Amino acid sequence: MSGYSHQSFVSTSRSLRALAHENRLRILHWLADPERHFPPQVDGDLLNDGVCVGFITQKIELKQPTVTNHMKILQDAGLVESKKIKNWVFYKLRKDRVDLVLGAVCDMTRSRHST
Repeated sequence: MSGYSHQSFVSTSRSLRALAHENRLRILHWLADPERHFPPQVDGDLLNDGVCVGFITQKIELKQPTVTNHMKILQDAGLVESKKIKNWVFYKLRKDRVDLVLGAVCDMTRSRHST
């Protein structure tokens, strides 16, 4: 019997589905180093508050509702957190959660126990 619950497989697979889209993966890459990939913002600090959805939309060259949908998927998977400042939503990478998900996959695939 493995040490993994049904819920741990469900949670990990949900996060992997969120990661398995090139635009979402690209956004996470940019959020990992926001000062390198985005200009300074008037409202909100890139590191402390995250990146304004408007900057993400502009950089990825998609329509705002599409970007908002991608960000919701990433947030629902726990890979980003959001913060509203004035009329804008800012997104910040949750590096700890990304590390946890990728670490879980490594652990699960190294397991010598059956489910």
